[in-house]
Amino acid sequence: MRKNRRTMLYIPGNNPAMLQQGGVYGADSILLDLEDAVALNQKDAARILVRNVLKSINFYTTEVCVRINHLDTPFGLEDLEEIVPLQPDAIRYPKTETVEELANLIKIIEAIEDKHNLPHDKMTIHAMIETALGVQNVFEIAKFSKRVDAITIGGQDLTADMNIKSTKDGSGIDLARKMIVMAAKANKIDAIDTVFVDINDEEGLRIDTEYAKQIGFSGKAVINPRQIDVIHDVYMPTDEEIRKSYRIVKEFKKNKLAGIGVFAIDGKMIDAPIMTRATQVLELANIDFNSI
Repeated sequence: MRKNRRTMLYIPGNNPAMLQQGGVYGADSILLDLEDAVALNQKDAARILVRNVLKSINFYTTEVCVRINHLDTPFGLEDLEEIVPLQPDAIRYPKTETVEELANLIKIIEAIEDKHNLPHDKMTIHAMIETALGVQNVFEIAKFSKRVDAITIGGQDLTADMNIKSTKDGSGIDLARKMIVMAAKANKIDAIDTVFVDINDEEGLRIDTEYAKQIGFSGKAVINPRQIDVIHDVYMPTDEEIRKSYRIVKEFKKNKLAGIGVFAIDGKMIDAPIMTRATQVLELANIDFNSI
């Protein structure tokens, strides 16, 4: 089954205590951050620390992603040279704006993989959209390579790039969020929403997450472990949704064997799109619909 990415927890690459505990916080994914969370004079130390953590720490079933610095900085290439050989689940690339820079990133990654006799199909790439130009090019970015399996939005940087005021409801970047979701859905990859910065506003986080789910985001970035349970609760299907989806899948499979593609349950038409949604609900509930 496809892995859930309801939550992706940022962990500063220079915070050894949090790095060591990354697999026990309960997030679906952790994001070991070498970029914005690390001061310029700590970049080299953070890179070495993250490298050693990847070598020695068991993160259990948690997906491990590393956010490197942009290749336009003095740190990006060194980040790749140290991190790529260790093959975390994914590399997050900040401020992705064009397919040309994405092509360059992949070229460098695959050259490093070749040097270490590593495959090109294990580690994926999460393209982070943080500028107006990136938003305008997001569909091309999303479809450029099969290695790109998630598109993410950096709301704080995008707000700054657009020279607009940051608000709790994210109204200024609402169009960008929807464009990113559409690009991801069109290319059948995940869309990860931006962080909710007020860690003390649980109700605001819940409202923002419910909206993100409503418009199609697969999950949300997290800046504090206290936010994880709220987001998981929003994304977890209700018991009624699970029962209904289980029944739809079971009846769909039975009718398919009989050569029937469209049928009714309780007077409501069930067809392939309804079946797809039902399987997605069961995936979120960690129920293997193939066994039904």
